[in-house]
Amino acid sequence: MEHYLDNAATTKPCAEAAAAVMSCISSHYGNPSSLHRKGLEAQHEVEYARNQVAGALGCKAQEIVFTSGATESTNLALCGAAAAYGRKRKKIITSAVEHASVRETMAHLETLGFTVVSVPPAEDGLYHAEDFLKEVDKDTCMVSIMLVNNENGYRMPVEEVFRTVKRRDSDIITHCDAVQGFLKVSFKPRTLCADLVSLSGHKVHALKGAGALYIRQGVRLKPVLYGSRQEKGLRPGTEGVPVIAAFGAAAEKLVLTMDERYDAVSGLRSSLIEQLKEMDGVIIRDLPSASPYVLNISLLGYRSEIVLHYLEQREVYISSGSACSKGASSGVLELFGAKPAEVDSALRISFCSDNTEEDIAALVQGLKDAQKDLMH
Repeated sequence: MEHYLDNAATTKPCAEAAAAVMSCISSHYGNPSSLHRKGLEAQHEVEYARNQVAGALGCKAQEIVFTSGATESTNLALCGAAAAYGRKRKKIITSAVEHASVRETMAHLETLGFTVVSVPPAEDGLYHAEDFLKEVDKDTCMVSIMLVNNENGYRMPVEEVFRTVKRRDSDIITHCDAVQGFLKVSFKPRTLCADLVSLSGHKVHALKGAGALYIRQGVRLKPVLYGSRQEKGLRPGTEGVPVIAAFGAAAEKLVLTMDERYDAVSGLRSSLIEQLKEMDGVIIRDLPSASPYVLNISLLGYRSEIVLHYLEQREVYISSGSACSKGASSGVLELFGAKPAEVDSALRISFCSDNTEEDIAALVQGLKDAQKDLMH
């Protein structure tokens, strides 16, 4: 029996997403830019999905631009906003624990003359709004903070920071990578005071290859890709109708059960923590206000990759951190205070509402057996 606990990396597509894909492949296969009936049918699927995603996010449909995924959304948000608003203001503030799509884009912007301030956690290992706000000045053009950290589930003080930033200077652009928060924790772009929000389809039981960027009405972005005029000229190229339709279908389904799923996953996470506390040599990073969908632990003395493959043989699937890091340390856990030995043995367990107590039991038993069978 398979026990999949790597949902922060990707999720299994739901039945509604799969049905939407097959419908587009078999019936609505036209190019949405074509003017004949088959093209109009495909365009209808894209616009229907746009309304579904907007409804789930709590915004207007015209504020959603579809992309190939959250990495493209983030590149468009950061580079597009920097180009539009960064002629005179050259300072960008972000956290030091962002996803690689933000970190690497920030590094690129530095080569273009921007000053990027990466704020680390405070001495207590947590983030506080003032950590960011003290860096904001008249030269600041943008602030970008993730909603939920993808490696340990830590929730960042986005709303408090963005709300205060906007009160101080409404011209500062605010961007949030909400990939690990969308349809998992309750938020809306306007309650966050976010101008730009990056989303991903395959993290919410849709398919890989579809993402979205929320762009608050009135915010200007310059495109980073050039070609035709699809997606308001911000994302040229023929739309991936099947994966966009799947994204919409999954979003429409999940928004109706967000509270129920949150409670179910919270129960599973608590159950796992209680069982792990009974084991020796396990460090549990149960951070305050963490999303219940992610738990990071260390099995001290056992390298992460070796444990992953040991569990894989039992059809228990977890990860050692961000999937985009491909096994290498991103440095995030160190910034949150983890020691080198803890980082080397770090394991990320990430849940969805399809998970069960049987999955938890299989994981715990696998970890106990690993301690017996594997060499230190």
